[in-house]
Amino acid sequence: MPYPKRQRRTKPRGRHPENALSAAFVRAVAEAGRYCDGQGLYLQVDPSGNRRWIQRLVIAARRCELGLGGFPLVSLKEARTQAFDNRRTARAGGDPLAGKRRAKGIPTFAEAAARVVEQKRSGWRNPKHAHDWPATLERFVFPRFGQRPVSQITSADILGVLAPIWHEKAETARRVRQRIGAVMQWAVAMEYRVDNPCEQVVATLGRQRDVVRHMPALPHAEVAEALATVRASGATTAAKLAFEFLVLTAARSGEVRLARWDEIDLDDDVWTVPAERMKANRDHRVPLSHRAAEVLQAARALRDGSNLVFPSPRGKPLSDMTLSKLLREQGVQAVPHGFRSSFRDWASEQTNHPREVVEAALAHQLKDKVEAAYARSTLFERRRRLMADWGAYLAGTPGARIDAASTAALP
Repeated sequence: MPYPKRQRRTKPRGRHPENALSAAFVRAVAEAGRYCDGQGLYLQVDPSGNRRWIQRLVIAARRCELGLGGFPLVSLKEARTQAFDNRRTARAGGDPLAGKRRAKGIPTFAEAAARVVEQKRSGWRNPKHAHDWPATLERFVFPRFGQRPVSQITSADILGVLAPIWHEKAETARRVRQRIGAVMQWAVAMEYRVDNPCEQVVATLGRQRDVVRHMPALPHAEVAEALATVRASGATTAAKLAFEFLVLTAARSGEVRLARWDEIDLDDDVWTVPAERMKANRDHRVPLSHRAAEVLQAARALRDGSNLVFPSPRGKPLSDMTLSKLLREQGVQAVPHGFRSSFRDWASEQTNHPREVVEAALAHQLKDKVEAAYARSTLFERRRRLMADWGAYLAGTPGARIDAASTAALP
């Protein structure tokens, strides 16, 4: 019974050609075109007279064309053998192109790491990652196997890097392992190797002694004294003002050091930190207390055309070590980030401000995803009261402590 026309149009009738070409034809043919030998193998004749073999093949559900080499370097018999091997590999779920990719040159571990860094760079919000990533590998990994092909790295090599630091420098070791693993995973994806040797090393190294080390912070009762110490220091005006602004707003160091004047609204006393500088990756509006606004008024004298609120003497952002060094030189036993903890402790111990208001002021995300989905309000006006109380507390203003009655009356 003949096939309906619709089916005949989608699949031609008749036997597919097989071994249709002869060695004599391949040697003699001069007319440009593509000549089918069968089973997806073609002889491509270019207008210049050059002849080369091409195979059409379906690999992982994708139609591809593979170059098998030119004639006479690759004979008809060799082209058929190669085409048959490719078809058998593809039918078994393999990729005949993988060997060709590997033949182009397997990169060293150091070269592979550089490519991984470039691929990840655009996704890093903090430019510091672009420095830290290769720096840890250069220090701990490259001396051992940085110049070896990425395909030859073994779990024993990785153990040799991690074992000396696994317990002594636990956090550093975890980062090194994660970064080696990322490079190895890239090598697997690129088919330079078939396994990730990092996956087998953790059980061998054993469990780390996790010691929680909180960032050094001052008791909230000592923060005002620290502010006075910094104000009286010989540091640059930009550094002193940036530190005080950091304390008054309970912000992170990077958010303050990179603050720009186009983010500041002194008419409404609001600082809007853009999403790219926020850990939560969303804009954060910070209500400014009276003293925080005064700090910004003082910072106007620093304007140099860079649009930075607290520029360095060279017109660039203050470095991430500037404020830490300032505190260390003044004998303040805390790091900049620790003043967020001081603020949190003050709010818990000295006020009745609701926990969610304090967490919103710190730009913390709710851990409960369901709760976070419904908590759309930024509690801005409540946060404005909170930050005003914090500023009053640091200034030693009477009545900075809030009682339950006044808290209940907050909007």
